[in-house]
Amino acid sequence: MAERVHPFNSSPSSPEHETTPSHKLALVAASPTPPGTYVIKIPKEQVYRIPPPENAVKYNQHAIRNKPRCRFCCWFIGILFTLIILLVIAAAVFYLVFRPTAIVYSIESIAIAGLNLTSPSSAASLSPKLNVTVIANNPNRKIGIRYMKDSSAEIFFNDVELCNGVLPAFYQPSNNVTVFKVALKGHAIKLKDSDRTSLEEEQNKQKVPFTVKLKIPVKIKVGVIETWKINIKVKCDVTVDKLTTEAKVESKHCNYRVNIFGK
Repeated sequence: MAERVHPFNSSPSSPEHETTPSHKLALVAASPTPPGTYVIKIPKEQVYRIPPPENAVKYNQHAIRNKPRCRFCCWFIGILFTLIILLVIAAAVFYLVFRPTAIVYSIESIAIAGLNLTSPSSAASLSPKLNVTVIANNPNRKIGIRYMKDSSAEIFFNDVELCNGVLPAFYQPSNNVTVFKVALKGHAIKLKDSDRTSLEEEQNKQKVPFTVKLKIPVKIKVGVIETWKINIKVKCDVTVDKLTTEAKVESKHCNYRVNIFGK
């Protein structure tokens, strides 16, 4: 970058126009230029670019536009954080006051009909009927359980569904043990040869394994307050000695999981 400088009424040899090393400027006299004219070469790194004024205006407009958005985000995050803290405190108070305990489910008995594998009609299909007796133990002293509709009960052998049904709708008070029966029915159930052979072998051993699956929609009641619908899914592995109405439960093991969002 070069810039022409015309000195005032002074000669080029005047000390006022002498350059010093501190400025780091190189003075080069141009041969074709008139006397008293100098060409000053400034190093590139010493050239500072100043942004145009309109850039500052745009920056200020952008900053003002983003302020309401930032305030809304901070406001929303603050409210969300407060709600989380309140929910945690409410859950802690509920637990300390009511001391909720899980409900215990168990299979008391299974009466089996329609699984006579020796009858001629059973070779084509089966129409089993099973009456399952379920025990529900609610040990909570201040919490009741309201059993809703839309329940389901299924029984399987080797992942083959034999029959299904629904549970009764009722209210179970606190500190209560309720025994209820579930009627399960199947229609035109066809077993593969391998499943039929396995079922006959287990019957001969007097150890026939079944899997009972229950889907129980409930509402938890505390005083006059009831929660939304919560789904309890129970899975019981049960072994009986024979495939008749007089069958006895030889072993049983149940586990469950709770979905608080009702799915």
